[in-house]
Amino acid sequence: MAVCSACKSIVVEEARFCPFCGSAIVKAKPLIGAGAELDLEDWGRALLGHTIGEGGMGVVYRGWLYYNPAGRFAGTPPHPIAVKLLHPLLQGKTRARKLFVREATALARLSHPNIVHFFGLSDFDGQLALVMELVHGEPLSDLIGRVSAESRQGQRALPALPLAQAWHYFAQLLGALASIHGFGILHRDIKSANVLVRGDGVVKVTDFGIAQIPAEEVKNTGGMAPGTGAYMSPEQVLNQPLDPRSDLYSAAIVLYEMLTGVTPFDRPERNEVMVRTAQIDEAPAPLSSFLQGAPPVLDLLIARALAKDPELRYGSAIELGETFRSALGLPQTPGWSLQQQLSDVAQTMSAIALPAPELGQHAAQLGTELMVAFRK
Repeated sequence: MAVCSACKSIVVEEARFCPFCGSAIVKAKPLIGAGAELDLEDWGRALLGHTIGEGGMGVVYRGWLYYNPAGRFAGTPPHPIAVKLLHPLLQGKTRARKLFVREATALARLSHPNIVHFFGLSDFDGQLALVMELVHGEPLSDLIGRVSAESRQGQRALPALPLAQAWHYFAQLLGALASIHGFGILHRDIKSANVLVRGDGVVKVTDFGIAQIPAEEVKNTGGMAPGTGAYMSPEQVLNQPLDPRSDLYSAAIVLYEMLTGVTPFDRPERNEVMVRTAQIDEAPAPLSSFLQGAPPVLDLLIARALAKDPELRYGSAIELGETFRSALGLPQTPGWSLQQQLSDVAQTMSAIALPAPELGQHAAQLGTELMVAFRK
């Protein structure tokens, strides 16, 4: 494909003139390919390998990070990474570049074992590249889909994941959100496809492309609010000001999906607009309609988590998780206790204007312990 430099229309590769405005076509720069090197300054350099995924915003490559021999991580052996490239056809689009830089800004502020690690943002000949941790696993959405298919075929008694496994993933998602919110960041696109599950059971939250960072102006986009309809809070659908309770609403939908195999408002016959409308107008079907023998308190917990009015929901990720844990008689695991401690550290670090190395070291130690606690 090619892009018209005058009207920004996308045209066929062979076109010499734009059929929409008549201007000569300027071919898009070729996508950075295998073998390209990206300079990450203090970190070192990233060498690109083959592609491992593609989406609306760009292409993801597998790569390797070679550390700067003169940097603070000198002596660390090279290791695999993921490199997300903004598509060449979007390089000239101001909003697309802004979203890409926003994701880098959000990730640069966050260091949490349940959030994909960020190494740097590179500008390679005008093409933006996000260099991140390579997660060896699969999206939670794929896991749910596979388990649900087995249930429909009669291979499982439950419609999706058992409660203990769902809580294992949900506790990690809430821990990540607690620290994200502690830094004043809203993710705004929490969904099962943006939650990666490693082979050892550790969860990683990814895709901060539409995250709202501190002090950013909240502007009306003039169209549909950004996000994924099946997981959006009512206030997000209505393009109203958001706070952490919006992300928690989305997280509760992920929990609902883990337990039932479906999201509460999506249907095969519904388009995106219809799903968003349902988020505003409809009450979700109780979990007990999917789970025979489910304790009545589970319906009450989900009903509050998915309340249309944010004032009626849980006030924080930790409150949401702790209420679920205690009401359902789930154990107070070391991992969940560490999540609460990391949340407190994140809020403290966010409130301090000057660097606090001792807090950073404490957070790193808690993170190391957390990784051990949540590995299966």
